[in-house]
Amino acid sequence: MRLRVEFTTEPFDLDEAPAHALVAREVIEAAELDEVDVGPFGNTAEGGAERVLAAVDALLRRALEAGATRVSLQVNVVGEGER
Repeated sequence: MRLRVEFTTEPFDLDEAPAHALVAREVIEAAELDEVDVGPFGNTAEGGAERVLAAVDALLRRALEAGATRVSLQVNVVGEGER
């Protein structure tokens, strides 16, 4: 099964990326997922279920430890023709 995760961390800072946002991006970029797209207001990643779920676990733990007060995420099952 393939999964796609979309996430944001808060609080936002328009002047400089907060530590929790940088940590969350580092976790996702290091997770060896197939597709990763990071941006200032939202991030997406896609890959096999086990890797995505492990990355989400690490993302939640590390972003909260780094000062996030909210992590919003959505996880979707991705079909073969959906990309």
